Amino acid sequence: MMTRRHLMSVFLLFCGTTFVFIHGKQYYTAAVYEHSSILNPDTHAIIDRELALKLMNKNLDIYEKQITLSAEKGVQIIVFPEDGIHGFNYTRESIYPFLETVPDPDKIKWNPCQDPHAFIRAEVLTRLSCMARKGRMYVVANMPTREDCDDSDPNCPRDGRYQFNTNVVFNDNGDLVARYRKQNLFFEYAFNTPSKAEHAIFDTPFAGKFGMFICYDLLFYEPAVSLIEKYNVTQILFPTAWMSAFPFLVGIQFQRAFASAFGINFLAANLHHPSLNMTSSGIYTPKESFYHYDMIGDAGKLIVARIPVVPTDHVQSEAHFVPTSQQVLEKCNSTLVCSAKKSLGLDSVCEDAAADVLTENSMIPPTFNSIIFHDNFTLSPLTTPVGEQLVCSNSLCCHVSFCGNFSHSELYVLGAFDGLHAGGAFYTQVCALLKCADTNYDSCGAKVTNASSTIDFKLWGNFSTQHIYPEILGSGLTLYLPDSMGWENKSYYMYRRSMSLGLTTAALYGRWYEKD
Repeated sequence: MMTRRHLMSVFLLFCGTTFVFIHGKQYYTAAVYEHSSILNPDTHAIIDRELALKLMNKNLDIYEKQITLSAEKGVQIIVFPEDGIHGFNYTRESIYPFLETVPDPDKIKWNPCQDPHAFIRAEVLTRLSCMARKGRMYVVANMPTREDCDDSDPNCPRDGRYQFNTNVVFNDNGDLVARYRKQNLFFEYAFNTPSKAEHAIFDTPFAGKFGMFICYDLLFYEPAVSLIEKYNVTQILFPTAWMSAFPFLVGIQFQRAFASAFGINFLAANLHHPSLNMTSSGIYTPKESFYHYDMIGDAGKLIVARIPVVPTDHVQSEAHFVPTSQQVLEKCNSTLVCSAKKSLGLDSVCEDAAADVLTENSMIPPTFNSIIFHDNFTLSPLTTPVGEQLVCSNSLCCHVSFCGNFSHSELYVLGAFDGLHAGGAFYTQVCALLKCADTNYDSCGAKVTNASSTIDFKLWGNFSTQHIYPEILGSGLTLYLPDSMGWENKSYYMYRRSMSLGLTTAALYGRWYEKD
């Protein structure tokens, strides 16, 4: 008789569904595909349906190959990126031949593969449905859609139709099971915004409820955060055409932070066009990151991972450990050799004890301001190899306790920003520990991808919002998780030690949604 002690994995087949248990936990196999899409060379030109289908079928041929490969790996759900089938930067008129009608699956049951003529112009939907059916997996794709209207609708556009940026989901039989239309458009003049934010949720036999949204939605309460908080969805699908922005909104960086903040599984598929800063896809659980970031190659990338149905908090082992500043600093002992920054004209220093640094306040580092990703940050340089620092912006005060093995040629700063991003897009509160591009103050906030200085730190701030996204990037755009994070004495903190690579960015990126 087999016991749990001897049984590491159990596979159960029930009604055609495979359930995988490892050490008593249920898992499923997911895939995301970063797609190097074939683009329309002139997105403003008006073309006919035949030419539009010719372009879309080239991209769908690639999708079909990826689904075949995924089926061989036992994938149960695959996510493709935003704009992956048709491209982007269309006008309202030029995108017209690419549009198809997608009925509300809560009202109309439809399998396009089995009934391709139920709606006119359904060639793309039919191909996707047949791919899902043949591959025996759920398929999530993004496409442009239309919904006709007339004079009885006072908001009906002049051309008699709404146009939407839309996700569609087909189950493993090819049935259309979900539809989501993008709420937060990012300079997408071809599309309309739905009259109210949609919360698209569908059930699967292998992992329960899934929810989804698209790209720029990620930065807003509706529908991204409300989908998780109001409907308790822990599996999120995220087609995107994300252009990475340093130092806080690199695609993989914020995808990882979002999954960490909510303790969810997050499946993100991006386009792959490095010339447009488009790369960053991944599958994230609270404990693990399976991701792809490539600014050199031109090829797409299939990512496959087996992940737990029930996400588990990655800081579980240290859930009750909140390090004090003294504990962070005590790691810097007499054997640690550190250097201050040459740009400040300081000699190399090596402290005999961390406590000495805490009591020596003869030199308070200066503060200065710098524009970082369109926002006016208040910054303070780290001038000693070990210590504590404070910097404030409006009502937000940010603190760091740090102990570092610093390179002579690298400058780090503690930064704070509390205000409307880019003067009005949305409200942020940010505490950040950043490596500058060089040793000059005016380089702080520029793109940095490599570092050699390793730093143990505790970063915290008195945030006014409950929605804070913890980010840690190491050299080579390597993702790290905090050792612990959470609320302590009305401040939100994260703590990290023993990084194997140099630190480029550590940030607590707060979104104060109510002040948008």
